[in-house]
Amino acid sequence: MAIFPQTRTASPPPSAAPSPRPESPRPESSRPDSARPESPGPAAVASSGSTRLPFLRHIGPNWYASVMGTAIVASAGAMLPVDVPGLRAACTVVWVLSALLLLAVLTARAGHWFCHRDQARAHLLDPAVAPFYGCLSMALMAVGGATLTVGQDVVGARAALAVDVVLFVAGTVIGLVAAVVVPYLMVVRHRPAPGTASPVWLLPLVAPMVSASQGALLVPHVSAGQGREALLLACYAMFGLSLLATLVVLPLVFSRLVHHGPLPLALTPTLFLVLGPLGQSTTAVNQLADAAPGAVGAPYASAFGAFAVLYGVPVMGFALLWLALATAMVVRAARNGMGFAMTWWAFTFPVGTCVTGAAGLARHTGLDALTWPAVALYVALVAAWAAAGTRTALGVVSGALTAAPVPPRPATARTT
Repeated sequence: MAIFPQTRTASPPPSAAPSPRPESPRPESSRPDSARPESPGPAAVASSGSTRLPFLRHIGPNWYASVMGTAIVASAGAMLPVDVPGLRAACTVVWVLSALLLLAVLTARAGHWFCHRDQARAHLLDPAVAPFYGCLSMALMAVGGATLTVGQDVVGARAALAVDVVLFVAGTVIGLVAAVVVPYLMVVRHRPAPGTASPVWLLPLVAPMVSASQGALLVPHVSAGQGREALLLACYAMFGLSLLATLVVLPLVFSRLVHHGPLPLALTPTLFLVLGPLGQSTTAVNQLADAAPGAVGAPYASAFGAFAVLYGVPVMGFALLWLALATAMVVRAARNGMGFAMTWWAFTFPVGTCVTGAAGLARHTGLDALTWPAVALYVALVAAWAAAGTRTALGVVSGALTAAPVPPRPATARTT
């Protein structure tokens, strides 16, 4: 039984011109809307509720980077292999600030999705913004790890463990989903142009590596036996997942720099994002090596300890090489007029992972030659966090950071 009644139509006279044949649909890869979503019209914007809370419209997932950068200051300071008077208390204060920031950004992002669904969907379909969804995962786990290492001085060991477990599970699930969904969207919807590879592409891929390092802190809290060993090996699996994915993307980033020149000025700080998988992987293997003796037997426990040093030292060497290259590029961009942008938060969390990675190697080798680089990197981390945090606070108060973003200026010279 048909839902709509059928009607008869008279046949056209022989002299009438035949109606044009309908145009065959173009394949998805050639549709202009498959690369980037069209901007909604005024009616669509009004119907989506975007007139409510307009200051939330441009609060994207990149704001979670401020939470990550703040939390790593607390956890990295607690892991330094030196005893600095007052450092633990200062790290506790920073941890409280990171927890408050997490609540604030989560609330703002929930309001963004509720009031500005059109913009939220556009972010998912924008190849420049979608990778930042990996930051949600890392923000949750960064605060959870800082709670377990520093926050237990305030809330107690049991409460700190409970908070860390909840944030670790949520962050790991979100991170694994982002590690699949974002590359999927890049393949089937984003269609990035050749030569546009960005260090931002690493963000959803490094989230499982953060799970590997943060999960290592929870291994001793799991009952001995199958559960503890399973968590340890799951962390190693996420370590491998993130590492191999990074090895696929990193050559694309370097090729883009060599063949197409420097990044736009506002995006130059994102070069520091490459340090994230390097430092975080070194942190992960060292923390997993600490947890291995109580989870697996010989000879694997000792093998994991040897692997931490054999892997971590060469990778930290490459991290220092990339740090020097990225710093030189940032200095060049600053001389050419680079101003403040939220990309400045790339100076914080990736550098913090190098601090924890170097600290882990110093702990396993006992070398002062690794202790002092960790301290020097931590000083640079605190300075970068203070600069990014101050400028972000001023931008929020003035409204400059909640206004519509201005497209970055392209780089036009390669020889200066």
